[in-house]
Amino acid sequence: MSNRQTKADVILIGAGIMSATLGALLKELMPSWEIKVYERREGAGEESSNEWNNAGTGHASLCELNYTVEKPDGSIDISKAIKVNEEFQVSKQFWSYLVNSKLIKNPRDFISPLPHMSFVQGEQDVKFLKKRFEAMSNNPLFDEMEYSEDPEKLKQWIPLMMKDRALNKPIAASRIAAGTDVNFGALTRILFKHLKSKNVDIQYKHNVDDIKRNRDGSWDLKIRNLDKGTVERHSAKFVFIGSGGGSLHLLQKSGIPEGKGIGGFPISGIFMVSHNPELVSQHRAKVYGKAAVGAPPMSVPHLDTRLIDNKESLFFGPFAGFSPKFLKYGSNADLITSVKGHNLVTMMAAGMKNVPLTTYLINQLMLSKEQRMAELREFIPNANSKDWELVVAGQRVQIIKDTPAGKGTLQFGTEVISAADGSIAALLGASPGASTAVSVMLEVLKRCFPKQLKDWEPKLKEMIPSYGVSLVQNPELIRQLHDTTARALDLHDSAPLQTAR
Repeated sequence: MSNRQTKADVILIGAGIMSATLGALLKELMPSWEIKVYERREGAGEESSNEWNNAGTGHASLCELNYTVEKPDGSIDISKAIKVNEEFQVSKQFWSYLVNSKLIKNPRDFISPLPHMSFVQGEQDVKFLKKRFEAMSNNPLFDEMEYSEDPEKLKQWIPLMMKDRALNKPIAASRIAAGTDVNFGALTRILFKHLKSKNVDIQYKHNVDDIKRNRDGSWDLKIRNLDKGTVERHSAKFVFIGSGGGSLHLLQKSGIPEGKGIGGFPISGIFMVSHNPELVSQHRAKVYGKAAVGAPPMSVPHLDTRLIDNKESLFFGPFAGFSPKFLKYGSNADLITSVKGHNLVTMMAAGMKNVPLTTYLINQLMLSKEQRMAELREFIPNANSKDWELVVAGQRVQIIKDTPAGKGTLQFGTEVISAADGSIAALLGASPGASTAVSVMLEVLKRCFPKQLKDWEPKLKEMIPSYGVSLVQNPELIRQLHDTTARALDLHDSAPLQTAR
Protein backbone atom coordinates (compact mmCIF):
# COMPACT_ATOMS: atom_id res chain seq x y z
CA MET A 1 0.00 0.00 0.00
CA SER A 2 1.24 3.47 -0.87
CA ASN A 3 1.33 6.19 1.79
CA ARG A 4 0.54 8.81 -0.83
CA GLN A 5 -2.15 11.18 0.41
CA THR A 6 -3.41 14.41 -1.15
CA LYS A 7 -6.09 16.98 -0.49
CA ALA A 8 -8.03 18.89 -3.12
CA ASP A 9 -10.92 21.28 -3.39
CA VAL A 10 -12.74 19.05 -5.88
CA ILE A 11 -12.43 15.41 -6.98
CA LEU A 12 -14.23 14.27 -10.09
CA ILE A 13 -14.76 10.52 -10.43
CA GLY A 14 -14.95 9.39 -14.04
CA ALA A 15 -13.55 11.03 -17.17
CA GLY A 16 -16.77 11.26 -19.16
CA ILE A 17 -18.69 14.20 -20.56
CA MET A 18 -20.31 15.05 -17.22
CA SER A 19 -17.06 15.37 -15.25
CA ALA A 20 -15.47 17.17 -18.21
CA THR A 21 -18.31 19.70 -18.27
CA LEU A 22 -18.35 20.27 -14.52
CA GLY A 23 -14.56 20.63 -14.46
CA ALA A 24 -14.64 23.16 -17.31
CA LEU A 25 -17.35 25.20 -15.58
CA LEU A 26 -15.55 25.21 -12.22
CA LYS A 27 -12.21 26.20 -13.78
CA GLU A 28 -13.90 29.25 -15.32
CA LEU A 29 -15.68 30.12 -12.07
CA MET A 30 -12.87 29.34 -9.60
CA PRO A 31 -9.51 29.15 -11.44
CA SER A 32 -7.59 28.79 -8.16
CA TRP A 33 -9.40 25.66 -7.00
CA GLU A 34 -7.41 22.46 -7.07
CA ILE A 35 -9.29 19.83 -9.07
CA LYS A 36 -8.36 16.16 -9.43
CA VAL A 37 -9.86 13.56 -11.75
CA TYR A 38 -9.71 9.77 -11.37
CA GLU A 39 -10.69 7.41 -14.21
CA ARG A 40 -10.43 3.62 -14.28
CA ARG A 41 -9.97 3.41 -18.07
CA GLU A 42 -6.85 4.37 -20.04
CA GLY A 43 -8.24 7.62 -21.37
CA ALA A 44 -11.12 10.07 -21.37
CA GLY A 45 -14.53 9.32 -22.84
CA GLU A 46 -14.14 5.55 -23.19
CA GLU A 47 -17.50 4.48 -21.73
CA SER A 48 -20.95 5.99 -22.40
CA SER A 49 -19.48 9.25 -23.71
CA ASN A 50 -17.56 7.46 -26.43
CA GLU A 51 -18.74 8.13 -29.97
CA TRP A 52 -19.20 4.40 -30.67
CA ASN A 53 -21.30 3.94 -27.54
CA ASN A 54 -24.09 6.44 -28.26
CA ALA A 55 -26.06 7.79 -31.21
CA GLY A 56 -24.41 11.22 -31.26
CA THR A 57 -27.77 12.97 -31.47
CA GLY A 58 -27.69 16.50 -30.16
CA HIS A 59 -30.96 15.80 -28.33
CA ALA A 60 -33.08 18.92 -28.85
CA SER A 61 -36.51 17.25 -29.19
CA LEU A 62 -36.58 18.02 -32.90
CA CYS A 63 -37.14 14.41 -33.94
CA GLU A 64 -37.57 12.26 -30.83
CA LEU A 65 -41.21 11.19 -30.80
CA ASN A 66 -40.95 9.77 -27.27
CA TYR A 67 -40.52 13.34 -25.94
CA THR A 68 -44.05 14.22 -27.03
CA VAL A 69 -47.08 12.35 -25.71
CA GLU A 70 -50.65 12.21 -26.98
CA LYS A 71 -53.00 12.89 -24.08
CA PRO A 72 -56.41 11.20 -23.62
CA ASP A 73 -58.16 14.23 -25.10
CA GLY A 74 -56.10 13.85 -28.30
CA SER A 75 -53.88 16.90 -27.75
CA ILE A 76 -50.10 16.64 -27.77
CA ASP A 77 -48.09 17.37 -24.62
CA ILE A 78 -44.82 19.00 -25.70
CA SER A 79 -43.65 20.07 -22.22
CA LYS A 80 -40.78 17.55 -22.11
CA ALA A 81 -39.74 18.53 -25.64
CA ILE A 82 -39.55 22.17 -24.54
CA LYS A 83 -37.47 21.28 -21.46
CA VAL A 84 -34.97 19.13 -23.38
CA ASN A 85 -34.65 21.69 -26.19
CA GLU A 86 -33.93 24.53 -23.76
CA GLU A 87 -31.31 22.37 -22.05
CA PHE A 88 -29.58 21.65 -25.35
CA GLN A 89 -29.59 25.38 -26.15
CA VAL A 90 -27.71 25.87 -22.85
CA SER A 91 -25.10 23.31 -23.92
CA LYS A 92 -24.61 25.06 -27.26
CA GLN A 93 -24.15 28.40 -25.50
CA PHE A 94 -21.41 27.05 -23.24
CA TRP A 95 -19.67 25.32 -26.13
CA SER A 96 -19.86 28.62 -28.07
CA TYR A 97 -18.28 30.44 -25.13
CA LEU A 98 -15.41 27.95 -25.12
CA VAL A 99 -14.91 28.43 -28.88
CA ASN A 100 -15.11 32.23 -28.70
CA SER A 101 -12.66 32.22 -25.78
CA LYS A 102 -10.22 30.13 -27.89
CA LEU A 103 -10.45 27.30 -25.35
CA ILE A 104 -11.76 25.09 -28.17
CA LYS A 105 -10.07 25.67 -31.52
CA ASN A 106 -12.31 24.03 -34.10
CA PRO A 107 -15.95 23.22 -33.25
CA ARG A 108 -16.21 20.90 -36.26
CA ASP A 109 -13.93 18.55 -34.34
CA PHE A 110 -17.00 17.60 -32.27
CA ILE A 111 -20.19 19.05 -33.77
CA SER A 112 -21.64 19.17 -37.29
CA PRO A 113 -24.90 20.49 -38.76
CA LEU A 114 -27.35 17.75 -39.70
CA PRO A 115 -31.14 17.81 -40.23
CA HIS A 116 -33.29 16.05 -37.63
CA MET A 117 -36.40 14.28 -38.87
CA SER A 118 -39.31 12.14 -37.67
CA PHE A 119 -40.73 9.50 -40.02
CA VAL A 120 -43.92 7.49 -39.58
CA GLN A 121 -46.08 5.05 -41.53
CA GLY A 122 -49.75 4.16 -41.24
CA GLU A 123 -52.84 6.30 -40.83
CA GLN A 124 -52.77 6.47 -37.03
CA ASP A 125 -49.11 7.48 -36.75
CA VAL A 126 -49.45 10.01 -39.58
CA LYS A 127 -52.31 11.67 -37.68
CA PHE A 128 -50.12 11.73 -34.55
CA LEU A 129 -47.17 13.27 -36.38
CA LYS A 130 -49.34 15.95 -37.97
CA LYS A 131 -50.81 16.93 -34.59
CA ARG A 132 -47.30 16.94 -33.13
CA PHE A 133 -46.10 19.21 -35.93
CA GLU A 134 -49.00 21.62 -35.40
CA ALA A 135 -48.33 21.79 -31.66
CA MET A 136 -44.58 22.23 -32.00
CA SER A 137 -44.39 24.56 -35.00
CA ASN A 138 -46.51 27.09 -33.10
CA ASN A 139 -43.82 27.23 -30.42
CA PRO A 140 -40.90 29.64 -31.00
CA LEU A 141 -38.39 26.89 -30.17
CA PHE A 142 -39.62 24.76 -33.07
CA ASP A 143 -41.06 27.28 -35.55
CA GLU A 144 -38.61 26.16 -38.26
CA MET A 145 -40.16 22.70 -38.39
CA GLU A 146 -41.45 21.47 -41.77
CA TYR A 147 -43.99 18.72 -42.41
CA SER A 148 -44.93 16.71 -45.48
CA GLU A 149 -46.96 13.70 -46.55
CA ASP A 150 -45.91 14.17 -50.18
CA PRO A 151 -43.73 11.27 -51.43
CA GLU A 152 -41.97 13.60 -53.89
CA LYS A 153 -40.95 15.96 -51.09
CA LEU A 154 -39.80 13.03 -48.97
CA LYS A 155 -37.66 11.80 -51.87
CA GLN A 156 -35.80 15.11 -51.62
CA TRP A 157 -35.40 14.86 -47.85
CA ILE A 158 -34.60 11.13 -47.50
CA PRO A 159 -33.82 9.61 -50.92
CA LEU A 160 -32.28 6.41 -49.52
CA MET A 161 -35.36 5.70 -47.41
CA MET A 162 -37.77 6.40 -50.28
CA LYS A 163 -35.98 4.31 -52.91
CA ASP A 164 -38.05 1.21 -53.83
CA ARG A 165 -40.58 2.02 -51.09
CA ALA A 166 -44.07 0.60 -51.67
CA LEU A 167 -46.47 3.50 -51.21
CA ASN A 168 -49.39 1.32 -50.12
CA LYS A 169 -49.99 3.15 -46.83
CA PRO A 170 -49.81 6.77 -45.67
CA ILE A 171 -46.36 8.11 -44.77
CA ALA A 172 -45.24 11.42 -43.34
CA ALA A 173 -42.17 13.19 -42.03
CA SER A 174 -41.30 16.32 -40.12
CA ARG A 175 -37.95 18.05 -40.46
CA ILE A 176 -35.83 20.76 -38.88
CA ALA A 177 -32.70 21.55 -40.84
CA ALA A 178 -30.90 23.03 -37.82
CA GLY A 179 -30.16 19.73 -36.08
CA THR A 180 -26.71 18.42 -35.16
CA ASP A 181 -24.50 15.35 -35.00
CA VAL A 182 -22.32 15.54 -31.89
CA ASN A 183 -19.20 13.48 -31.25
CA PHE A 184 -19.37 13.43 -27.46
CA GLY A 185 -16.24 11.32 -27.23
CA ALA A 186 -14.24 13.95 -29.11
CA LEU A 187 -15.80 16.75 -27.03
CA THR A 188 -14.91 14.91 -23.82
CA ARG A 189 -11.30 14.50 -24.92
CA ILE A 190 -11.10 18.17 -25.98
CA LEU A 191 -12.42 19.33 -22.60
CA PHE A 192 -9.99 17.14 -20.65
CA LYS A 193 -7.12 18.40 -22.78
CA HIS A 194 -8.22 21.93 -21.85
CA LEU A 195 -8.47 21.00 -18.16
CA LYS A 196 -4.99 19.50 -18.21
CA SER A 197 -3.66 22.79 -19.62
CA LYS A 198 -5.28 24.48 -16.59
CA ASN A 199 -3.25 22.26 -14.22
CA VAL A 200 -6.08 19.87 -13.38
CA ASP A 201 -4.52 16.61 -12.16
CA ILE A 202 -6.00 13.81 -14.29
CA GLN A 203 -5.12 10.24 -13.34
CA TYR A 204 -6.13 7.40 -15.67
CA LYS A 205 -6.09 3.70 -14.73
CA HIS A 206 -7.07 4.65 -11.19
CA ASN A 207 -10.14 2.98 -9.68
CA VAL A 208 -12.06 4.45 -6.75
CA ASP A 209 -12.60 1.48 -4.45
CA ASP A 210 -14.30 3.24 -1.55
CA ILE A 211 -15.48 6.61 -0.32
CA LYS A 212 -16.08 7.70 3.28
CA ARG A 213 -16.97 10.97 4.97
CA ASN A 214 -14.34 12.54 7.25
CA ARG A 215 -15.19 14.18 10.56
CA ASP A 216 -14.66 17.65 9.09
CA GLY A 217 -17.29 16.98 6.38
CA SER A 218 -14.79 16.34 3.59
CA TRP A 219 -14.52 13.02 1.78
CA ASP A 220 -11.79 10.40 1.87
CA LEU A 221 -11.34 8.25 -1.24
CA LYS A 222 -9.54 4.92 -1.38
CA ILE A 223 -8.06 4.80 -4.87
CA ARG A 224 -6.27 1.88 -6.48
CA ASN A 225 -3.52 2.48 -9.04
CA LEU A 226 -4.32 -0.25 -11.56
CA ASP A 227 -0.82 -0.24 -13.07
CA LYS A 228 1.12 -0.50 -9.82
CA GLY A 229 -1.48 -2.27 -7.71
CA THR A 230 -0.94 0.27 -4.94
CA VAL A 231 -3.67 1.96 -2.91
CA GLU A 232 -3.69 5.70 -2.28
CA ARG A 233 -5.79 8.01 -0.12
CA HIS A 234 -7.08 11.28 -1.50
CA SER A 235 -9.52 13.69 0.10
CA ALA A 236 -11.59 16.61 -1.13
CA LYS A 237 -14.10 19.13 0.12
CA PHE A 238 -16.43 18.27 -2.77
CA VAL A 239 -16.77 15.05 -4.76
CA PHE A 240 -18.70 14.52 -7.98
CA ILE A 241 -19.48 10.95 -8.99
CA GLY A 242 -19.78 11.06 -12.78
CA SER A 243 -18.81 7.51 -13.63
CA GLY A 244 -21.83 6.52 -15.71
CA GLY A 245 -23.23 3.16 -14.70
CA GLY A 246 -20.56 2.93 -12.00
CA SER A 247 -22.04 5.89 -10.13
CA LEU A 248 -24.67 3.85 -8.28
CA HIS A 249 -22.15 1.64 -6.48
CA LEU A 250 -20.08 4.63 -5.36
CA LEU A 251 -23.20 6.51 -4.27
CA GLN A 252 -24.11 3.51 -2.12
CA LYS A 253 -20.59 3.39 -0.63
CA SER A 254 -20.85 7.07 0.35
CA GLY A 255 -23.66 6.15 2.75
CA ILE A 256 -25.59 9.40 2.28
CA PRO A 257 -29.29 8.99 3.10
CA GLU A 258 -30.28 10.56 -0.22
CA GLY A 259 -28.87 7.50 -1.97
CA LYS A 260 -30.96 5.01 -0.03
CA GLY A 261 -33.73 3.09 -1.75
CA ILE A 262 -32.39 3.69 -5.26
CA GLY A 263 -31.61 0.83 -7.61
CA GLY A 264 -30.51 0.48 -11.19
CA PHE A 265 -31.36 -1.68 -14.18
CA PRO A 266 -28.81 -2.04 -17.01
CA ILE A 267 -29.83 -1.96 -20.67
CA SER A 268 -27.29 -2.39 -23.45
CA GLY A 269 -27.65 -1.34 -27.06
CA ILE A 270 -26.66 -2.73 -30.45
CA PHE A 271 -26.39 -0.67 -33.62
CA MET A 272 -26.14 -1.78 -37.24
CA VAL A 273 -23.47 0.24 -39.05
CA SER A 274 -22.71 0.72 -42.74
CA HIS A 275 -19.57 2.30 -44.16
CA ASN A 276 -20.65 1.80 -47.78
CA PRO A 277 -19.96 5.19 -49.46
CA GLU A 278 -22.77 4.65 -51.98
CA LEU A 279 -25.33 4.32 -49.17
CA VAL A 280 -23.84 7.03 -46.98
CA SER A 281 -23.94 9.57 -49.81
CA GLN A 282 -27.72 9.08 -50.17
CA HIS A 283 -28.67 9.86 -46.58
CA ARG A 284 -27.88 13.05 -44.70
CA ALA A 285 -30.06 13.26 -41.61
CA LYS A 286 -30.97 11.73 -38.28
CA VAL A 287 -34.38 10.13 -38.81
CA TYR A 288 -36.35 8.86 -35.79
CA GLY A 289 -39.36 6.56 -35.95
CA LYS A 290 -41.76 5.29 -33.30
CA ALA A 291 -40.74 2.75 -30.66
CA ALA A 292 -42.26 -0.70 -30.71
CA VAL A 293 -44.94 -1.45 -28.13
CA GLY A 294 -43.25 -2.42 -24.87
CA ALA A 295 -39.87 -0.98 -25.86
CA PRO A 296 -38.07 1.36 -23.46
CA PRO A 297 -37.92 4.99 -24.65
CA MET A 298 -34.19 4.73 -25.35
CA SER A 299 -34.93 2.06 -27.98
CA VAL A 300 -36.66 4.36 -30.47
CA PRO A 301 -35.43 3.22 -33.93
CA HIS A 302 -33.47 5.77 -35.92
CA LEU A 303 -31.27 5.96 -39.02
CA ASP A 304 -28.40 8.40 -38.53
CA THR A 305 -25.61 9.89 -40.55
CA ARG A 306 -22.53 9.91 -38.30
CA LEU A 307 -19.12 11.51 -38.58
CA ILE A 308 -16.43 9.68 -36.61
CA ASP A 309 -12.70 10.16 -37.20
CA ASN A 310 -13.55 12.29 -40.28
CA LYS A 311 -15.34 9.32 -41.87
CA GLU A 312 -19.06 9.27 -42.60
CA SER A 313 -21.16 6.20 -41.86
CA LEU A 314 -24.76 5.22 -41.22
CA PHE A 315 -26.05 3.92 -37.88
CA PHE A 316 -29.37 2.14 -37.41
CA GLY A 317 -30.85 1.05 -34.11
CA PRO A 318 -30.59 0.73 -31.25
CA PHE A 319 -31.63 -2.84 -30.63
CA ALA A 320 -31.94 -3.34 -26.90
CA GLY A 321 -29.94 -5.98 -25.11
CA PHE A 322 -29.21 -7.05 -21.60
CA SER A 323 -26.03 -7.54 -19.63
CA PRO A 324 -25.71 -7.52 -15.83
CA LYS A 325 -22.76 -5.14 -16.24
CA PHE A 326 -23.30 -1.49 -15.29
CA LEU A 327 -20.44 -0.41 -17.57
CA LYS A 328 -19.39 -1.73 -20.96
CA TYR A 329 -16.08 -2.67 -19.38
CA GLY A 330 -17.68 -3.55 -16.05
CA SER A 331 -18.27 -6.73 -14.05
CA ASN A 332 -20.97 -9.37 -14.46
CA ALA A 333 -21.57 -8.96 -10.72
CA ASP A 334 -22.56 -5.28 -11.04
CA LEU A 335 -26.32 -5.81 -10.93
CA ILE A 336 -26.46 -8.31 -8.10
CA THR A 337 -24.02 -6.36 -5.91
CA SER A 338 -26.11 -3.20 -6.32
CA VAL A 339 -29.00 -4.87 -4.48
CA LYS A 340 -28.88 -3.82 -0.83
CA GLY A 341 -31.21 -4.13 2.11
CA HIS A 342 -32.47 -0.59 1.61
CA ASN A 343 -33.43 -1.09 -2.06
CA LEU A 344 -34.37 -4.78 -2.10
CA VAL A 345 -38.15 -4.21 -1.96
CA THR A 346 -37.88 -1.46 -4.58
CA MET A 347 -35.92 -3.74 -6.92
CA MET A 348 -38.35 -6.62 -6.43
CA ALA A 349 -41.31 -4.34 -7.14
CA ALA A 350 -39.61 -3.15 -10.32
CA GLY A 351 -39.09 -6.72 -11.43
CA MET A 352 -42.76 -7.55 -11.01
CA LYS A 353 -43.96 -4.34 -12.70
CA ASN A 354 -41.67 -4.64 -15.70
CA VAL A 355 -42.37 -8.15 -16.98
CA PRO A 356 -43.24 -6.76 -20.46
CA LEU A 357 -39.89 -4.95 -20.58
CA THR A 358 -38.05 -8.11 -19.56
CA THR A 359 -39.88 -10.05 -22.27
CA TYR A 360 -39.01 -7.37 -24.80
CA LEU A 361 -35.32 -7.49 -23.87
CA ILE A 362 -35.24 -11.29 -24.13
CA ASN A 363 -36.84 -11.13 -27.57
CA GLN A 364 -34.34 -8.48 -28.66
CA LEU A 365 -31.42 -10.61 -27.51
CA MET A 366 -32.68 -13.55 -29.58
CA LEU A 367 -32.93 -11.59 -32.84
CA SER A 368 -30.78 -12.87 -35.69
CA LYS A 369 -29.03 -10.46 -38.02
CA GLU A 370 -31.67 -11.08 -40.68
CA GLN A 371 -34.43 -10.27 -38.21
CA ARG A 372 -32.64 -7.02 -37.43
CA MET A 373 -32.34 -6.40 -41.16
CA ALA A 374 -36.13 -6.76 -41.44
CA GLU A 375 -36.50 -3.86 -39.00
CA LEU A 376 -33.92 -1.85 -40.92
CA ARG A 377 -35.90 -2.40 -44.12
CA GLU A 378 -38.76 -0.42 -42.56
CA PHE A 379 -36.36 2.49 -43.03
CA ILE A 380 -34.36 1.35 -46.07
CA PRO A 381 -36.59 -0.98 -48.15
CA ASN A 382 -33.77 -2.38 -50.30
CA ALA A 383 -31.17 -2.74 -47.52
CA ASN A 384 -28.61 -5.50 -48.17
CA SER A 385 -27.24 -7.36 -45.16
CA LYS A 386 -23.77 -7.40 -46.75
CA ASP A 387 -23.58 -3.63 -46.26
CA TRP A 388 -24.23 -3.75 -42.51
CA GLU A 389 -22.38 -4.98 -39.43
CA LEU A 390 -23.33 -5.13 -35.75
CA VAL A 391 -21.68 -2.85 -33.20
CA VAL A 392 -22.29 -3.18 -29.46
CA ALA A 393 -22.88 0.24 -27.91
CA GLY A 394 -22.48 1.32 -24.30
CA GLN A 395 -24.38 0.30 -21.18
CA ARG A 396 -27.13 2.50 -19.73
CA VAL A 397 -28.34 2.07 -16.17
CA GLN A 398 -31.94 3.18 -15.70
CA ILE A 399 -32.86 4.47 -12.24
CA ILE A 400 -35.31 2.47 -10.13
CA LYS A 401 -36.93 4.31 -7.23
CA ASP A 402 -40.16 4.69 -5.31
CA THR A 403 -42.27 7.55 -6.63
CA PRO A 404 -45.86 8.78 -6.25
CA ALA A 405 -46.56 6.44 -9.20
CA GLY A 406 -45.66 3.47 -6.99
CA LYS A 407 -42.79 1.37 -5.69
CA GLY A 408 -40.04 0.26 -8.02
CA THR A 409 -40.75 2.76 -10.78
CA LEU A 410 -38.30 2.62 -13.68
CA GLN A 411 -37.10 6.14 -14.52
CA PHE A 412 -36.00 7.14 -18.01
CA GLY A 413 -33.76 10.19 -17.89
CA THR A 414 -30.97 11.65 -15.79
CA GLU A 415 -31.09 12.63 -12.14
CA VAL A 416 -28.70 14.35 -9.75
CA ILE A 417 -28.51 12.85 -6.25
CA SER A 418 -26.74 15.12 -3.75
CA ALA A 419 -26.07 15.22 -0.01
CA ALA A 420 -27.98 17.76 2.09
CA ASP A 421 -24.77 19.70 2.78
CA GLY A 422 -23.80 19.75 -0.91
CA SER A 423 -20.45 18.06 -0.30
CA ILE A 424 -21.08 15.21 -2.73
CA ALA A 425 -23.24 14.65 -5.80
CA ALA A 426 -23.78 11.76 -8.19
CA LEU A 427 -25.36 11.60 -11.61
CA LEU A 428 -27.54 8.61 -12.39
CA GLY A 429 -29.59 7.64 -15.44
CA ALA A 430 -29.32 7.81 -19.20
CA SER A 431 -30.76 9.69 -22.20
CA PRO A 432 -30.79 12.59 -23.04
CA GLY A 433 -27.66 12.64 -20.86
CA ALA A 434 -24.70 14.09 -22.72
CA SER A 435 -26.76 16.56 -24.76
CA THR A 436 -27.98 18.24 -21.59
CA ALA A 437 -24.68 17.96 -19.67
CA VAL A 438 -24.31 21.71 -19.12
CA SER A 439 -27.82 22.11 -17.66
CA VAL A 440 -27.30 19.06 -15.45
CA MET A 441 -23.99 20.44 -14.15
CA LEU A 442 -25.61 23.82 -13.50
CA GLU A 443 -28.06 21.91 -11.31
CA VAL A 444 -25.06 20.43 -9.46
CA LEU A 445 -23.65 23.94 -8.91
CA LYS A 446 -27.02 25.18 -7.67
CA ARG A 447 -27.40 22.34 -5.18
CA CYS A 448 -23.82 22.03 -3.98
CA PHE A 449 -22.49 25.60 -4.07
CA PRO A 450 -25.46 27.78 -3.01
CA LYS A 451 -23.25 30.25 -1.13
CA GLN A 452 -21.05 30.94 -4.16
CA LEU A 453 -23.84 31.00 -6.73
CA LYS A 454 -24.67 34.70 -6.37
CA ASP A 455 -21.02 35.70 -6.84
CA TRP A 456 -20.77 33.36 -9.83
CA GLU A 457 -23.87 34.72 -11.56
CA PRO A 458 -22.14 37.38 -13.72
CA LYS A 459 -19.64 34.82 -15.05
CA LEU A 460 -22.40 32.26 -15.60
CA LYS A 461 -24.36 34.81 -17.64
CA GLU A 462 -21.24 35.56 -19.66
CA MET A 463 -20.81 31.87 -20.47
CA ILE A 464 -24.54 31.16 -20.87
CA PRO A 465 -26.48 34.30 -21.91
CA SER A 466 -29.85 32.64 -21.23
CA TYR A 467 -28.85 31.68 -17.66
CA GLY A 468 -31.86 32.16 -15.39
CA VAL A 469 -34.16 32.98 -18.32
CA SER A 470 -36.96 30.91 -19.87
CA LEU A 471 -36.22 30.76 -23.58
CA VAL A 472 -39.74 29.76 -24.59
CA GLN A 473 -40.99 33.04 -23.13
CA ASN A 474 -38.37 35.07 -25.00
CA PRO A 475 -38.71 34.44 -28.76
CA GLU A 476 -36.33 37.24 -29.68
CA LEU A 477 -33.61 35.75 -27.45
CA ILE A 478 -34.18 32.37 -29.10
CA ARG A 479 -33.57 33.85 -32.55
CA GLN A 480 -30.52 35.71 -31.30
CA LEU A 481 -29.00 32.63 -29.69
CA HIS A 482 -29.72 30.43 -32.71
CA ASP A 483 -27.70 32.86 -34.80
CA THR A 484 -24.80 33.43 -32.38
CA THR A 485 -24.33 29.76 -31.50
CA ALA A 486 -24.62 28.68 -35.16
CA ARG A 487 -21.93 31.21 -36.05
CA ALA A 488 -19.61 30.21 -33.18
CA LEU A 489 -20.06 26.48 -33.75
CA ASP A 490 -19.94 26.72 -37.56
CA LEU A 491 -23.44 25.26 -37.98
CA HIS A 492 -24.82 27.43 -40.77
CA ASP A 493 -23.87 25.06 -43.60
CA SER A 494 -25.85 21.82 -43.35
CA ALA A 495 -24.39 20.18 -46.47
CA PRO A 496 -20.92 18.71 -45.75
CA LEU A 497 -20.18 16.95 -42.48
CA GLN A 498 -16.44 16.90 -43.05
CA THR A 499 -14.41 18.84 -40.54
CA ALA A 500 -14.06 22.47 -41.58
CA ARG A 501 -10.55 23.53 -42.44
